[in-house]
Amino acid sequence: VQLQASGGGLVQAGDSLRLSCAASGRTASIYAQGWFRQAPGKEREFVAAFNWKIGRTYYTDSVKGRFSISRDNAKNTVYLQMNSLKPEDTAVYYCAADSLAFTTHWDDYDYWGQGTQVTVSS
Repeated sequence: VQLQASGGGLVQAGDSLRLSCAASGRTASIYAQGWFRQAPGKEREFVAAFNWKIGRTYYTDSVKGRFSISRDNAKNTVYLQMNSLKPEDTAVYYCAADSLAFTTHWDDYDYWGQGTQVTVSS
């Protein structure tokens, strides 16, 4: 499975951005697909993910109500709509996919896309 991430950029607090993660290859094997982020000096953390098997979404508490993850089955693409962005959302965002099970632990994910920088100025 290959993942191609896009989106990100520099915005002001309160603005919105949308990240995209397109999967290719053995996409039928994907169990979970989502986003993690890593700020300077901090550990990589779970943001949101889509459980392809049961069609359920999951979010970390800090983004609930602001971020929304969705999918386009035809394009094998998962989107992360980020609204009401805050400076603390600044990080490199990584798209990831797992073929074994759904998990929120980054080290369980098998496949990773390139990171995309999201910077939110105050």
